[in-house]
This record gives sequence, C-alpha cells and structure tokens, in this order.
Amino acid sequence: MCLACFAAAAAPASSVDASSHGPSRWMPRRAFLLAAAGAAAAPAIAQVNVGGASPLRNLVPADELEAASQKEYGELLQQARQQRALAPEGHPQLQRIRGIASRLIPFTYRWNDRARSWRWEVNLIGSKQVNAFCMPGGKIAFYTGLLNQLQLTDDEAAMVMGHEMAHALREHARSRIAKTQGTNMGLSVLGQVLGLGQLGNVAADLGTKLLSLKYSRDDETEADLVGLEIAARGGYAPNASLSLWDKMGRASGGGGGPGLAFLSTHPAGPDRIERLRENVPKVMGLYEQARASR
Repeated sequence: MCLACFAAAAAPASSVDASSHGPSRWMPRRAFLLAAAGAAAAPAIAQVNVGGASPLRNLVPADELEAASQKEYGELLQQARQQRALAPEGHPQLQRIRGIASRLIPFTYRWNDRARSWRWEVNLIGSKQVNAFCMPGGKIAFYTGLLNQLQLTDDEAAMVMGHEMAHALREHARSRIAKTQGTNMGLSVLGQVLGLGQLGNVAADLGTKLLSLKYSRDDETEADLVGLEIAARGGYAPNASLSLWDKMGRASGGGGGPGLAFLSTHPAGPDRIERLRENVPKVMGLYEQARASR
C-alpha cells in the first residue's frame, strides 16, 4: 500500500497544553511541514455516493483561496506559538495525529487531483477547545481538547481527520464563498457566463474569515461520507464513525461546556448517525483490504 512520505521544514515553535493549568515545558521546535510524495494507486470507483462537486466553486480561483488559507493558517500558528500553545516536534499526541494523516493522505488524490501538490501540514494546538479543521490546501490543526475531552481512539480521530480533509477535497470553502459573496453580486452575472475569476479578490481579501465559514447540511453529509471512505481505505474501523458521533452527541447533550467549537459547526444528531450507519457496510470491504495488507 502506498503511503505518503513527509519532509520537515524549519520553523520555531513552542507550546502549552491547556489540559494543564499553566505553561508547560514544551520547547521551541522545528515546524513539521508535510509534503505528500509518491503516487497513490489509480483511482477506483467511490464506495459512497456524494455526487459531483458544486460548479459554483469555479467562481473562486483555487490558487488564490489556498494562498489565503496558508496565510491565515500561518497567523494562527504564530498566535499559538506566542501563547506557548503549539505542540513541539516530539509531542506524542502530535506524532499520533501525523501518523493518522500519513495513512490517509494517499487516498485523498482520488477525490481531488490538486491534493497531490498540496503542502500538507498537521499541527496540534494546546487548548480546551473541542475542535479540528483542514483548510484549503491541506492545512490541518487538531486541538488537544478534542483528543482529551472525548478520549478519542485512533479510529475515531481518523474519522475526524477524514471528515476535515473531505471539506478541503470537496472544496466546500470555494463553493460557500461563491454562494455567500456571489449572491450579493448576482454571481457577477454567473462569472460572465463562467469566464471565472470574478470573485478572485474576495478569496484574496478573506483575511481571517476562512475558519469562521459555516458549511451547509449537504456539505457536512458529503464530508462525513467522503471522510468515512478515506479513513476506511487507510485501515481505520468504519464503525468508529458511529462511536465518534455518539460521543459528540453525549457531550452536546450534557451541556457541552464552552469548548465545544466543533459541535457549533458540526451539530450531532440522529440523522447524521443514521446516514453513517447506512454507509458503513459500503466501505467495510475497503477497511478489511487495508488491514489485510498492513
């Protein structure tokens, strides 16, 4: 099975784990920039059915949005670094989520060929927030609160990782920006009959708005199912998608607390779990093949 190869690039950092109540001894480290290398197997027919990606995404240039994403991600890491909240290279939880990413990245290409050239990056932020994201261009961050408060297994963390990757792969941010900004502009007469580039400045001027984008219910369903398949191909148990959302639901039902940022944009519910339950059997064969080849 082809796995992604990763190369580290230099950048100082320091951090604090918010599960403690004061600065930790995390020391400056070299940031871990991930560059997927090598080719994945030839794309196969997807086992989950999510249809085609929204054509409206073409109104927002991907290159410009990915550049805006890289800028915002860099600013977030710098802020975490200044607060001593960015995990160092040797942190075990950071190594854990990077290991999960390394198993999933080779199976992203079949969903979006641009992912082959993305400079994938995975970082861990010490915070009580229950949150994680993958920005356009493969910029991933997990918060320690997600791992610690929900006590995620590797299989469950892989479902979160796959879900967030799927948002980037299906280019939900491009579509959402086109719909929200473009509606106010009459979609620039539909991109001057799809001449495109009409909303390019919107992407470039986003500033720090990418992380605050809210996806539609359809986007969330796509991300659930695409993420489920990616995780299964990586050798992570599909049933973990159900236990993950059971934990999310219980956390939400218990009042949630101030740190449940993930649930503010990814609400748990019986419909969500039922849709996943229907699709788990479709990817079980992929999981079994992955496990057999390891």
